[in-house]
Amino acid sequence: MHFNAITVYGVCVLTFMMVMYMLERRHRLLILAFALGCVLSSLYGFLSGAWPFGIVEAVWSVVAVLRFLRSPDTAAQQSGSPRHRSS
Repeated sequence: MHFNAITVYGVCVLTFMMVMYMLERRHRLLILAFALGCVLSSLYGFLSGAWPFGIVEAVWSVVAVLRFLRSPDTAAQQSGSPRHRSS
């Protein structure tokens, strides 16, 4: 079996993206890391000729960045800040 550089790159970035997705509830910055994984996966899609995949991953990267911007600060949540407490 022969793998070219684009295939190896794709396996690495898709693995990174999925791991960041699994871990994103642990820390707010992991949502941003997931967004980076989506951008890198989008690049893989375009490089490999799968442009629909590249477009979908680009959209997911925007969604992830918006989720990061709207997510509460993890430190504030852990300290019990009143603005983040549920009633």
